[in-house]
Amino acid sequence: MKSLINFSLMLFLGMSLSAQDFNKQKMDSLFSAIDENNKGMGSLSIYKNGNEVYTSSTGFANVEAKKSADAQTRYRVGSITKTFTAAIIMQLIEEGKLQLETKLSTFYPQIPNAGKISIEDLLRHQSGLFNYSKGEDFENWKNKEQSRQDHLDRFVKNGIEFQPGGRSDYSNTNYILLSFIIEDLEKEDLSEVFSRRIVKPLQLKNTYYGSKLDPSKGEALAYQKTGEWTLIDETHMSVVKGAGALMSTPSDLNKFVTALFAGKIVKPATLEKMKEIKGEFGLGLMEMNLVGRNFYGHTGGIDGFNSVVVYNPTEKVSFAYSSNGRDLLPHKILDAAAHIYFGEAYEIPSFKTLELTSGQLKQYEGIYSGEGFPLILKIYEENGKLMGQAEGQPSFPLEAFEPHKFKFDRFGLKLEFDPEAGKMLFKQGPNSHELKRA
Repeated sequence: MKSLINFSLMLFLGMSLSAQDFNKQKMDSLFSAIDENNKGMGSLSIYKNGNEVYTSSTGFANVEAKKSADAQTRYRVGSITKTFTAAIIMQLIEEGKLQLETKLSTFYPQIPNAGKISIEDLLRHQSGLFNYSKGEDFENWKNKEQSRQDHLDRFVKNGIEFQPGGRSDYSNTNYILLSFIIEDLEKEDLSEVFSRRIVKPLQLKNTYYGSKLDPSKGEALAYQKTGEWTLIDETHMSVVKGAGALMSTPSDLNKFVTALFAGKIVKPATLEKMKEIKGEFGLGLMEMNLVGRNFYGHTGGIDGFNSVVVYNPTEKVSFAYSSNGRDLLPHKILDAAAHIYFGEAYEIPSFKTLELTSGQLKQYEGIYSGEGFPLILKIYEENGKLMGQAEGQPSFPLEAFEPHKFKFDRFGLKLEFDPEAGKMLFKQGPNSHELKRA
C-alpha cells in the first residue's frame, strides 16, 4: 500500500491544547502504522475555531487504478446525511411551515399510526415505524431505483414495531418520510433543497446528492477486505435519499458542523433543541463521548463507506473521518487519535501477526456454541487461513496475534482457544462468552 500522505496532522478533540501542542510525530506514527499494515483507507480532517488544522489520507480512492486518496477525495457519508435533513426540517419550522408537533397524517395518512406520529418522533427515531433497511428482502432491491410510491407501499406493508414515543429505535424509514415532507413543502427535489439551503450558502464545494459512483469526479469506490480489497456493490441513492445519499469530504463535513454550531444554519435556540437527547437521540444529532469529553455529531455507514463527524462546543473543535475500506474499526481510529491528541497514554499497535501452518490451524476447527450465546460459530481452515462463520452470516478471516489467540479487527473481535479442552473464549467489546466445541 502507498505511503501515508499529507503529514500535517492535528487530530481529534481539543480541550486545553493549542494547535501546536500535541505529539505530531506520534500521530504520524499511528497513521503510518494503519497505512503500512493495510488496516484502513480513508481521509481525516480536523477543524479548530473554524479553520482546518490537520488533514491526512491513507490508502486508495480507487484500488484498481492505484489512485491514492487525498483531501479532495469524495466519499459517501451515509447517515451523516440525516443531520443535513434534520437541519432543513428545523429551518422549515423556524419559517413557520411546519411544527415539531405536526402529525405525519398531515402528509401521509396511509402510514400506520400516522395520526399519532409527530415530526419530532421521526427526527428522534421514536416513531415506531419498522426500519425498511432491515427487511429480509432489502438486499434484493437496494441497488435498484425506488420511486416514492415504492417506499410508501413498503412502509404501509411493514407496519409498526412500537407506539410513538415508546422508545428510541433507529429507523431509516423516519428520514425517508422527512425527505418526502421537505420535497412537498419546498416543491423541489431533495437534491436541489440541499444545494440551495446548505451547500451553496456554506460553499461546500465537495458536497452534493450522490448518484452512481464516478472515480473520474474524484469519488472513492467502496471496498471490503477479503484478504485483498474487493469492490462492494452500490446502493441506489433513491433507496436512501435524506437518510444517506450525500457525498462529501471530511473537510466539508467539518465546515458544515462548525457552521451549524455557529448559528449559521439554524438559530441558537433551535440548535439547543437539536442537541437535546431524549432516549438515545437528539434531532438529527447524537451525543458521543471521546476520552471523557462530550461531542455532538453523527456517524454514517453505507455499503463499504464509513464516516463520522463530531463537534465539541466548548473548545470549538471538530473531527471528521471518512473511509472507503476498513479493517480496523473507525471508532478505534478515533479513540487512538483522541488519546494522542490529549496526551493520554497510548501505545501505537504493531499489527504484527503470527504465521501458522494449515496443520497448526486445523487444531482449532469445529462448531462452537454456548449457553446464552445467540449464534453457532463454525471455525475452519481454508487456503492457509483460519476462518470463522456464524450460522446464516458471511465468513470472516482470523489473524493470530499470540499463541492460541486470534482477532478480526473489523468487528473488534478476539477469540482465545484452548484446543485441548475444546473451548473458546469469544470477546467483542466489553462482552465475553465461553463456547464449547461440539
